[in-house]
Amino acid sequence: MSKPFTRRDFLQTSALGIAAVVLGLSFTKLDFSDKPYFNLKPIGRQFSLEDYYIWCSSPIWGEDGKVHLFYSRWKKEKGMGGWLNGSEICRAEADSPFDEFQHKQVILAPRGGEFWDATTCHNPLIKKVDDQYYLFFMGNSNGKTNTKRIGLATSRSLNGEWTRPDQPLLLPGEKGTWDDHCTTNPAFVKGNDGKYWLFYKSWNTEEYETQKGAVRGNRKYGLAKADSPMGPYIKVSENPVIDFSSLPNNAQLEDAFVWKQKGKFHMVARDMGFFNHEYGLHLTTKDGVHWTKPEIAYLNMLHYINETSPAKHLKRFGRLERPMILLSKDGETPQFLFGATQGGKFETSTTFVFEIVKTKS
Repeated sequence: MSKPFTRRDFLQTSALGIAAVVLGLSFTKLDFSDKPYFNLKPIGRQFSLEDYYIWCSSPIWGEDGKVHLFYSRWKKEKGMGGWLNGSEICRAEADSPFDEFQHKQVILAPRGGEFWDATTCHNPLIKKVDDQYYLFFMGNSNGKTNTKRIGLATSRSLNGEWTRPDQPLLLPGEKGTWDDHCTTNPAFVKGNDGKYWLFYKSWNTEEYETQKGAVRGNRKYGLAKADSPMGPYIKVSENPVIDFSSLPNNAQLEDAFVWKQKGKFHMVARDMGFFNHEYGLHLTTKDGVHWTKPEIAYLNMLHYINETSPAKHLKRFGRLERPMILLSKDGETPQFLFGATQGGKFETSTTFVFEIVKTKS
């Protein structure tokens, strides 16, 4: 069933159109089509745990032909906010995305003490370069957002031991800059310039502390590059490469995943006010810096599935967050969309998997 074009959509379209003209934005054509970039067929809630919230489901094909899922989890008793002060990163596996995943091992747990990842390990992103596996992630040291830092663990095997350095991979900017609050939500790809690109989310601390409303601060994306996946990573600019802050409604995005396909780089991310707070966004670039206007990547969950409303504590029910793509085994074609969504039989959050039937040409 298509989502009807509501009065709110009309007003939002008008406001964004006016802003684009007045502010001279590059996003001058705004697409509110209900035909998103991904044509999706729901497979289902493929992974859930009775005593945990599950989030951040990053899949990869293993040499054994199975799908290995690197995910974050935290105890149910902590509630939805437990990701910030008690998350750990684990691995699950299944014979295929059509099968239910089974937990296999804890990969990274908070180290405590004075470590930069003392209180949480979250945001896993698994990648393979040559014969090495790279697990990008976020840790913090005080259970709050202002110590979130991107880190990197490495291993020769998906089920082997993982090595992580004592220092984070990417630090925030200096006080007063757009990215002085944290570094988080890593997205990684090898660029067409031979360097390794690390996209990261951040925002400004003063805005975050002084703004009012349900969502404080404006999340933007920066880009840092390195000659090796291990770094060191150098930020390409003092400015973000994706910035919606001049649009109405404190528009922003998060949870970016980037992949290369037919010479272009694609991003799928969670919308935070460009269209609404339930859709996904799709953007493309050739250089990592100049991005196309966002289009709808996918719709809200209730467009695809029919589930009864969950318990009242699951206030984000109906969104697919932390979208991740499982490409074909040759790395050329998006085949499955993984994400985290609230609900499920344990009234927490689970991994949900879609088959990508096709994409817009």
